[in-house]
Amino acid sequence: MLTANYDTMGVQPGDLVLDLGCGFGRHAYEFARRGASIVALDAGADEVAQVRATFGAMDEAGEINTETTRIGTIQGDALNLPFADGTFDRVICSEVLEHIPDDEGAMAELSRVLSPGGTMAITVPRFGPELVNWALSEQYYDVPGGHVRMYRRSTLFDRLRAAGLEPYTSHHAHGLHSPYWWLKCAVGPNNDTHPAVKAYHRLLVWDIVKGPRTTKVAEKLLAPIMGKSLVVYLRKAPAAVGARAAA
Repeated sequence: MLTANYDTMGVQPGDLVLDLGCGFGRHAYEFARRGASIVALDAGADEVAQVRATFGAMDEAGEINTETTRIGTIQGDALNLPFADGTFDRVICSEVLEHIPDDEGAMAELSRVLSPGGTMAITVPRFGPELVNWALSEQYYDVPGGHVRMYRRSTLFDRLRAAGLEPYTSHHAHGLHSPYWWLKCAVGPNNDTHPAVKAYHRLLVWDIVKGPRTTKVAEKLLAPIMGKSLVVYLRKAPAAVGARAAA
């Protein structure tokens, strides 16, 4: 289940990509399948270990070509990235910034490691659907490592611009997922055995695994109205001619 659009990012074979806050690797795997070299970074040791193991299985299955596609997995801190300035052609940071108290510090680091002229995708929970979740359940956000803020679109754009990034388009994603989370918050975020929650979860799994036309049409109609995620695509300004000459 991908949140960002790789074509909108301009991903090309041979690109070097950072997936910051990779989780269990859903975006990182697709970058590798497309022939991009990928560094998958997360604060969690378990996540990094699983992503590393999955990449190994993909290599054995012939899903990726490790002779041309470099793969790296690393446990790290979004506020202190262990990379030189301008290292990456593309950067993705999906559903991460809402967890970080110093989000502006993380944005500055993301901008720093993106190459001049490079592109980035940032995804965060959309304000409206997120507001419903917070209203229905404190347990949804008031947990260790949980969400520390909700983003209004204007606030997010202003902070990203201040970090040296310019948005060039955006959209909403996962319209089918907002009602699922509203339902979970209504019955308790940890109540996965509730019959309605189980039934809706089966629907989402069916959508992810089978991709039927019915849910594709529903997603297309619902995403602009109540998509759970706001997806923003950004560019870093190319280096000035004088700066390149001085370098």
